[in-house]
Amino acid sequence: MKDFTVLDLLDLDLKEKGVLGLTCIGGRPGLSRVITTSKVNRPGLTLSGFFEEFSHNSIQLFGKGEQAYLRKLENSNTYETIERMFSFPIPTCIFCENSSPSEKFIHIAESSGCPILKTSLGSGEFALRLYQTLDDIFSPKQTIHGVLVEVFGVGILITGDSGVGKSETALELIERSHRLISDDTVKLSCVNGTFLVGTGENEFLAHHMEIRGLGIINVANLFGVRAIRDKKRVQLFVQLEEWDSNKSYDRVGGDLSTDILGVSIPKLEIPVKPGRNIPIIIETAAMNVRLKKLGYSSGNEFNQNVLKWLESESARDLYYNNEDTF
Repeated sequence: MKDFTVLDLLDLDLKEKGVLGLTCIGGRPGLSRVITTSKVNRPGLTLSGFFEEFSHNSIQLFGKGEQAYLRKLENSNTYETIERMFSFPIPTCIFCENSSPSEKFIHIAESSGCPILKTSLGSGEFALRLYQTLDDIFSPKQTIHGVLVEVFGVGILITGDSGVGKSETALELIERSHRLISDDTVKLSCVNGTFLVGTGENEFLAHHMEIRGLGIINVANLFGVRAIRDKKRVQLFVQLEEWDSNKSYDRVGGDLSTDILGVSIPKLEIPVKPGRNIPIIIETAAMNVRLKKLGYSSGNEFNQNVLKWLESESARDLYYNNEDTF
């Protein structure tokens, strides 16, 4: 990933509830400073003179509390801790509630090359939005050749060799009122090291599909906006492959999984051959995923019922074969 600067943060095109509302009020030459972490620091302790464990490489966020303490320092003409704070390579300071620091504070910041930003948002709401934005920017990413669809609310990543029928399968699912996130290439991001979110590699091309013999189609134009969405959590990995009569395929619902960016995702290997309705199989798999979330496993129940049946048969045979019974 290329360096992410303070200027990049200002230029982010965020939508709706993700808007940060940032403007630069000082230190413009420092907008090229690189942000290296998704962490955000509230510098209250730092302003009081406690510099141990000072997270200087983080964005410094000034809420009402920090601003009130800053005014107290300025009213007493005490700038030593402020000057010491800016002796560290701070990426930027952000003031909330549409507040601005004093000219003296801005002068000290500009002397160190640190840009000063402000937002109209409160510190709590802004911190939440900033964390989400930075987590998305700094999260590990990987691009996979495949198709990402949402089926019954479950994000399913369909992969397989070229020509195996990934796009055709996705097209049938869209026809059956499911939704497309991206065709051909899917960009995966690991969020908090716990789950994967998939989007299109290119937002302008993600909702187009290439169907051999038909060409390029625009899913949103053909099926309407109900048939698309921008991103989705990946909850199932489906690998399509040509039927191999020599291969033993899972028949009772095993626990296959695949590891992507350190996250384990349930995996299904679905053999493709004429006569198999792959979209219906994927729909059933999606419903099965939802059942497992509720604590129900068809495979486990089947195994338990088989064991109960075997135990009952064995007990019956033992009873009838025992000469002392009659």
